[in-house]
Amino acid sequence: MARDVRVLHVSGPHERLVSQLAQIKELSGLSLRALARDAGLSSSSLSRYLTGRLVPPWEAVVALCRVVHRDPRPLRPVWAEADRAGAAPAPRRNDLPADLFDFTGREPETARVEELLRTAGAVVIDGMAGVGKTSLAVHVAHRMAGAYPDGGLYLDLQGFTPGREPLDPPTALGRLLGALDITHPPAGEQERAALWRSELSRRRALVVLDNAADADRVRPLLPGAGKSAVLLTSRNRLVSLDGVPPVSLTPLADDDAARLFGTVAGVTLTGEDGVDQVLDRCGGLPLALRMAGARLRHRPGWTVGVLAERLRDSPARFDAAFGMSLRQLDDPDRRVFRLLGLLPGADFDTGAAAALTGLPPGRCAETLDELVDAHLVLESSPGRFRMHDLIRQYAADLAAEEEPDPATALRRVLDHYRERAEAYDRMLPSPHRPAPAPGDPQRAMAWFDLEYVNLIAAFDLAVRLGADEVVAALPRALRVWFFRHRGTGDQVRLLDGAAAAAGRLGRDAERAALLADLGYALAAAGRIDEALAAYREADRSGPGDGLAATLALRTGFAHRDLGDPRTARESFRRAADLFDRAGNRSGHAQALAFDAFVTLRLGLPAEAADLARAALDRADGPGRITGLVTLGVALAHDGSGDEALRHLHEALDLAERHRLQHQQAWCHTYLAVALRETGSMESALEHHRTALALLEPLHEVQLEVECREAYETTLSRHAAGQG
Repeated sequence: MARDVRVLHVSGPHERLVSQLAQIKELSGLSLRALARDAGLSSSSLSRYLTGRLVPPWEAVVALCRVVHRDPRPLRPVWAEADRAGAAPAPRRNDLPADLFDFTGREPETARVEELLRTAGAVVIDGMAGVGKTSLAVHVAHRMAGAYPDGGLYLDLQGFTPGREPLDPPTALGRLLGALDITHPPAGEQERAALWRSELSRRRALVVLDNAADADRVRPLLPGAGKSAVLLTSRNRLVSLDGVPPVSLTPLADDDAARLFGTVAGVTLTGEDGVDQVLDRCGGLPLALRMAGARLRHRPGWTVGVLAERLRDSPARFDAAFGMSLRQLDDPDRRVFRLLGLLPGADFDTGAAAALTGLPPGRCAETLDELVDAHLVLESSPGRFRMHDLIRQYAADLAAEEEPDPATALRRVLDHYRERAEAYDRMLPSPHRPAPAPGDPQRAMAWFDLEYVNLIAAFDLAVRLGADEVVAALPRALRVWFFRHRGTGDQVRLLDGAAAAAGRLGRDAERAALLADLGYALAAAGRIDEALAAYREADRSGPGDGLAATLALRTGFAHRDLGDPRTARESFRRAADLFDRAGNRSGHAQALAFDAFVTLRLGLPAEAADLARAALDRADGPGRITGLVTLGVALAHDGSGDEALRHLHEALDLAERHRLQHQQAWCHTYLAVALRETGSMESALEHHRTALALLEPLHEVQLEVECREAYETTLSRHAAGQG
């Protein structure tokens, strides 16, 4: 008969549940990944449950108990109390654009799409531009929201966006994973795709992937097993996308087209002359019908016949509808419209539009309201706007023909993004500045999250325009954001371009700093040889003493990661000397601490302990962690077990108090090493497992390699001791 899981009494409901889950893991004798696999969970989810960052659903608790053949029922009260007392569940994620209030027709297509989502879990809506693919996808997603309690995700793949390249799969996966709050995704496309499928497998979410260019770009984004679903749109038929059935849209039939036109226009069409002519000029395209209806609504003195006569004056059917909507605006508003066609990025707010046009924000907001009313601009969420690709291209074509100085307008908006990014960056805490500027750091980070796609587009536009001031500045303003979201493929490209721009501007010191950041980004991506090349180039640019010390320190990190502790030690000692001469106490302490660490790796524990003590004399706060860990491990090697563990627990306490998850994993690993050296194998193995659980969602490859090597050594010694 199955035995009950023993309920321990630990303070706090959430802590009690975590304790029980840890006991289950210990009983299983499995690694985190193996336990997750056997329980049918994702390893990243299990890591969050075991580290107390997420209360698991009851089904997950049951699944874990089944793995160890234990009765889960005694855990039900503990789980229920933790579920009630834990943090309130995050609100349902909803990135979807607003549903159209006037959505009309498409009943058979709507029913078919919903059926395929329920049965196949995937569907692609294809059809010509302007036929209403996105509108149908968003409409269905809102209708089916209740079936997907974990939310609705939306990503524009930019397959047909004027002036933009389609998103490549790694970039698209990075943004989708970011929407799931995974800020450190792996670097490779296959690893990202696997993580994306794993994350979706434990959720019930609906993912809308809009404007797909081709099947090859979409295939890595599809969910695997699980209850999530994906809804695609494309102008092309994605016939090679196996397992994703298509629903093709044609222009609206006359009855539905007339109904939509009448709804938008606010008129009854019975007995009105000219209806057939209007419908013919709009070609059954919902986009054109909405524009024509808006034109009539804003001209109460007109009849449908007058509108039909005006539409006949335009040679092209769809341009007729666009032009009619545009002609209802005055000249300043028409200028705003055509300039918006040049705006970089996916969407925009009033501030960006005001900068582009040179208008006061209040006046610009009024114009945007007019453009929304004319269906020339969509308000995707309060204060955020976007343009349909067809209309955007129409506006850009008009700007090319009519705008006398578009480059000046574009440089204004580039300066706007640069200035806003720099202002918000100054609010974010960072080691490279003494104190952040006044402001709300959470609001600042939220702004970067919201505008990130537009900032990347602004950088690319600045490169095309030769706006080197912006090219050089934007990556530095994104420095803290990139540090918190390591793994993005954009960082290396931006820093490389920025360093080149700084060189063209003759700013050698700035170029050196950008190259130093480029090397750091390359090292974080595991491209160590390229990182060293960037550091050497930065050194040739003549950095100041402070940057020279930082370069020496980072060069030491690179050689350490390459498995060359002797060369690393030389670099750390050079860094220590430079920091000391510059009077940089914390930098000096850091260089000494890492010198101590590689000295320990060279088998010199007594010398390593002396260096670590010297580092601790100069360090404070979390800067003490490396020195404490090194001193603890060195003392453990020399047989001073109690003192060693005291230093290591102090390091772990600092990492936990400052919420440094990477450092927590590192501290647990070397606590395990010290315990191993003192013969406490079972405790050592538990700390190793905790370290790997902490690392699971971070995807820090280099650190995971270090921690796994230490774990494998402990396992080998444990097995040898038992043998």
